[in-house]
Amino acid sequence: MKDLLVDNPLVLLFVVAAIGYSVGNVKIRGFSLGVSAVLFTGLLIGALDVRFSIPDVVLQLGLAIFVYSVGLSSGPAFFEMYRKQGLKDFGFIFGTLFLTGLITAGLWYLMDFSSAMATGIYAGSTTNTAALAGLLDYFNGNFTSKEAELLAEQSVIGYSFAYPMGVLGGMIAIVWVQKLLKIDFKEETRKWRKVYPLDETLTSCAIEITNKEVCGRDLRDVISGYDWNVNFGRILQDDRLGLINWSTNFKLGDKIILVGSEDDLNAAIETFGKRVKMPHSKDSRAFDTKMIFVSNPMVAGKTIASLNLDERFNAIITRIRRGDVEMLAKGDTILELGDRIRFMARRQDLKELSELFGDSYHQSSRLNLFSFGIGMGLGLLLGNVQFDLGPGISFKLGYAGGPLIIGLLLGGLRRTGNVVWSLPYGANVTLQQIGLILLLASLGIKSGSALITSLSIESLWIILASGIISIGTAFAALYIGYKWMKKPFGLLMGMVSNQPAILDFSLERSGSRLPNFGFTMIFPIALILKILIAQMLFIFLN
Repeated sequence: MKDLLVDNPLVLLFVVAAIGYSVGNVKIRGFSLGVSAVLFTGLLIGALDVRFSIPDVVLQLGLAIFVYSVGLSSGPAFFEMYRKQGLKDFGFIFGTLFLTGLITAGLWYLMDFSSAMATGIYAGSTTNTAALAGLLDYFNGNFTSKEAELLAEQSVIGYSFAYPMGVLGGMIAIVWVQKLLKIDFKEETRKWRKVYPLDETLTSCAIEITNKEVCGRDLRDVISGYDWNVNFGRILQDDRLGLINWSTNFKLGDKIILVGSEDDLNAAIETFGKRVKMPHSKDSRAFDTKMIFVSNPMVAGKTIASLNLDERFNAIITRIRRGDVEMLAKGDTILELGDRIRFMARRQDLKELSELFGDSYHQSSRLNLFSFGIGMGLGLLLGNVQFDLGPGISFKLGYAGGPLIIGLLLGGLRRTGNVVWSLPYGANVTLQQIGLILLLASLGIKSGSALITSLSIESLWIILASGIISIGTAFAALYIGYKWMKKPFGLLMGMVSNQPAILDFSLERSGSRLPNFGFTMIFPIALILKILIAQMLFIFLN
């Protein structure tokens, strides 16, 4: 069996991937390793025979695909965060990561780790595989093959022992600071729900107009003083069914359909009238609702308002489902391939609307190899550019940093002319999974034998160091962010969630989606900074 795996590295690769992925789905008291279990499975199997190996190009390909697809999906949120929050949030994120590097440097000095080992501990404590992979890429580009192999083994050992404590440390810090600050998650959700769309589900209701004050005025004027997050749909007026627009005038007895969160709908009911059941009218069959897939590249990357649908159709977009997230449609909402749009429209318009948006699940799931290939190529070229910071100090962004930065830029652009850079949601998730599995399996198999030989008292010191780094950094970020930066604690929980297991723990503990917003805000910039800090930390310590 061993000879078979030695002679067939691709068989070995997928055996490790299959076993590791299965192990990662096992939960013990709510904790699971997730896809990172592929790395630990690779380490164990790699330790069984020193002849086990995977071609380096597989690791490089997996890393580049993973970080580029992450960059594409995170680009819009990254630039939106910077536009809204500016340097304040960026400074907070950078300060947190800089503190992590500073603590690592202090422990390197006190515990006499090698520079490669300390940097691996940094990557493991922050549970950032891309930072480790970027570091290994730096070794290959700046040292002889023998030196690079030795440095890589030390870094992977430090990473492997530090990683579990990096996960556990974040959870410990969350529990401690929550108790210290006496956080009430229900009150926090109520307080911040207007700033962040925290409602898990959207619903609809029918309202009868009984308030005279909303009658005879354009809808835009009626709701100008309110901050409801709702969409208006159909209206039954004088026994005629129609669709509501911003110029609609209401009359007493009109019945209207609203879509939104339950709390916002209840607030709207208090203003307009009373909740009722929508009665049938003689032209009820003239209007219908339909879910349509966005598969036409010509509308992807454009805002709903820019399509000027009301000039051609008697139709309203009420909701959009992107992946597992359902959102209200607004004029400035940018459509993406794979979105499922819920229309209210005249039946005679539905066929033409389907043709406009494509409405093909097959087409909406396809990968545009032209834009993907151009983006990946630009990222790899940028990764090979050498940056000189002074005498004897230079580095490359490598297979991690280059594709990630290009991915962020193109993801933020979404499209250039007729070229759509963003990927369909399903295709992006699949690419991330494939890239990460190739990366983790290759890393594990390559470093398995070195891990076994390093089992000694030093491994206990690595675990202790990683605990200090992960708990100390998360504690400081949570406390300072809540007390001084006045950020919601649930948001901060997401910002210190370096790994999906910590994010799942945070979501379950908070009972809201706030941690998801924090995770989305910090992930793209943290991924870039950790890659750069890991390399700069090694250069400084070395």
